[in-house]
Amino acid sequence: MPIPAKSKGRVLVAMSGGVDSSAAAALLVDQGYEVIGVTMQVWDYSSCNIEEGAGTCCSSSDVDDARSVADLLNIPFYVINCEDEFKEKVIDPFVSDYMAGRTPLPCVNCNTYLKFDRLIEKMQELNCDYLATGHYAQIVHDKNGDAAIVTSTDDWKDQTYFLFTLPKDILNKILFPIGHMNKTDVREYSLKKNLVVARKKDSTGICFVGDKGYANFIRDNYPAAPVKTGNLRLYPSGAVLTQHQGIHNFTYGQRKGLGISSEQPLYVVKVDAESGDVWVGEEKYLFTQKMTIENCHWHKNISPEERLCVKVRYAHKGGEATIEHVEGSIYNVYFSEPQRAITPGQAAVVYDGARLIGGGWIR
Repeated sequence: MPIPAKSKGRVLVAMSGGVDSSAAAALLVDQGYEVIGVTMQVWDYSSCNIEEGAGTCCSSSDVDDARSVADLLNIPFYVINCEDEFKEKVIDPFVSDYMAGRTPLPCVNCNTYLKFDRLIEKMQELNCDYLATGHYAQIVHDKNGDAAIVTSTDDWKDQTYFLFTLPKDILNKILFPIGHMNKTDVREYSLKKNLVVARKKDSTGICFVGDKGYANFIRDNYPAAPVKTGNLRLYPSGAVLTQHQGIHNFTYGQRKGLGISSEQPLYVVKVDAESGDVWVGEEKYLFTQKMTIENCHWHKNISPEERLCVKVRYAHKGGEATIEHVEGSIYNVYFSEPQRAITPGQAAVVYDGARLIGGGWIR
């Protein structure tokens, strides 16, 4: 179908059924784009006890909400069943990482392999000029027209941390319509547009886990997953405190649920996947100034002299660091000040001021 003469271009909008992506679609319509909505159904909530709409995304009720918004906006709407891809690319690696003593970050894999991979294919199939999402992030262009990702106006909601794997060559095709807004403004705009999702609660946590916890999710859905048991040891002495029922029940910095009592607070400071031992110790042992990251993605070249800001988890404010290339896609990161609970399996995401530079996975 031809693009109307006054259209700014054809945009495929990823609509999760939440307020942010719905507002993104409405804004693009208002701005004169030809908008097409698409929802990915990634998880069969009928197979578990998670209540749809209670912190979920892309469930059948969320698909219905997205379709209602598309109908109100009078835009075409598609649903793509991505359950098999989601299991292969997101859920299976999530379980594998936990069983190997790491703490995974499935939202990055979802962005990498579905939202900005599968949907790019759909964008091209429908002859769209752009792909838009409801992420709190912004795209800026330099004088040469090169695109870069920068942080959202809303610091609290900023989601650039989850976008470091986006290939640089697709950034000119990406739109983040609400990246210049804060959450309150998004909800007010949605109310003004009479969007059915204007007051819908935000999705929280890991969408396919819900509030029952990752260990219970693994037990219920992957009963054959190999469990690595071992000793709970005191760091640094190595004294055995008790036995534990699996390394997947622990993550760096964890204080509660250790299965022991102590006169002083103890935290998980090390997980040895090979031996099965989990080490606990005083909080001071959680701090370190060096880490190694792998499978790195960069939006620009960096030098070991640059002082950059590196976040080791989504809620981390970031620490000043220099980054040194080791080999291949492996880099060492040296912080100016010790950082707490640097956790294998999480992402280390690098910024130069507000600009997203790239990042990698913590070893």
